[in-house]
Amino acid sequence: MRWVFCSLFALTLASPAVAADFDIPPPAAATGYDVVRGPQTVGPATFTRWSGFYVGGQIGLANGAADFSGATQTLIAYALRDTLLESDNSPSGWPVLGSANARTAAYGGFVGYNTQWEDLIVGMEANFNRANFTLRAPTSAIARTVTDSAGNAYSVDISGNGTLVGEDFATLRLKGGWVIGNFLPYGFIGFALGLANTDIAPVLSGIEYTSGTIGICTRLEPCFSLPPANGLSANNQILYGFTVGGGVDFAVTANIFLRAEVEWDQFNPPPGFLATVITGRVGAGLKF
Repeated sequence: MRWVFCSLFALTLASPAVAADFDIPPPAAATGYDVVRGPQTVGPATFTRWSGFYVGGQIGLANGAADFSGATQTLIAYALRDTLLESDNSPSGWPVLGSANARTAAYGGFVGYNTQWEDLIVGMEANFNRANFTLRAPTSAIARTVTDSAGNAYSVDISGNGTLVGEDFATLRLKGGWVIGNFLPYGFIGFALGLANTDIAPVLSGIEYTSGTIGICTRLEPCFSLPPANGLSANNQILYGFTVGGGVDFAVTANIFLRAEVEWDQFNPPPGFLATVITGRVGAGLKF
């Protein structure tokens, strides 16, 4: 009889109702349950706070570059606008100016606002920098003899000078980043403004020989000097362009952070040459 009573007792413990009375825990693999301590509450993931307004300062090194190869084209084309020399031979397109580079220290500040969705950051930032550099184009004079479709011969000499003195530049950026611990790597794209002094001075000279032969001028087949080309200069000229770049912020405390970034700005100053500024910088900021 002993084995009969033992079997009945085991079957009774195995039933769900009796098991509930004895408070037998579910399997340990159940989510949020600890066999020793019972049910546990699992909180949401936490991320470093980057949302809100922030300001800061920065210092770095700026490399300015300008391609002056097309800078004299518009000015010479205007001087020769009514001639067969320009329409047949296009001396305005002869490249007499080259490219220039200069490197200088830069310093400035920034102000912005971030919105945050857990580890995703989207924000806007205004960034200002002062960097004084002078870009002076190398010059190569070109002298050629050409003939137009009417049989007139020309001796043409073209040279010039070009300078750009950069002063200040600023960017307005759309910024996106991803929180990784105390680090915030980010990228940005936006609108760029610059302030510079520009000076383009083409030098155009030459003679038109209606005789069709270089060096021969007669009363019936006279010679004419080519018209001079006017220069173009402007002080405190506003340059427009765009910016792209990226960097990383590091939260030292809840309100203080450090920054390192690289910025690439391109400007299109008239008349027809390109200027770029590449800046590497470090900085520090305060979050509110």
